[in-house]
Amino acid sequence: MSKLTRRQTLGAVTGAAAGIALVGVATASADTAPAKGSDKAAAPGGTGGPAPFDEVFQGRRIQGLPAEAHAHAGHSTGYRVLVDGRELHVMQHGKSGWSSAINHYERFADPRDAARTAVTSLKGASVVPFDPTA
Repeated sequence: MSKLTRRQTLGAVTGAAAGIALVGVATASADTAPAKGSDKAAAPGGTGGPAPFDEVFQGRRIQGLPAEAHAHAGHSTGYRVLVDGRELHVMQHGKSGWSSAINHYERFADPRDAARTAVTSLKGASVVPFDPTA
């Protein structure tokens, strides 16, 4: 029966560490890459922001509209999303996409995708207003 030598063990551990490092680099570059489809959602008139929307998704009314004056704690996304008339807090992360308070660690191509995923995640529950001072 053969035993592993220190050299073989060190080689296996180094190979595994290199593989993990490559996965980390690939994940980091995917987080900073522009979201798929983010350029197709531009608003008419060349404002560069997402286009407004108003639709029913899974029985819930979702709306998105530009909101230049809308801000909380000094941060302005310039865009407002409503689910059944209640505000869903959304944030734009540079060119890497959008996220919502419901799915904060996921990135979406546009606020419409963030709203749809939030509706799916809520499973019928209502959106609770976001209060940054609480």
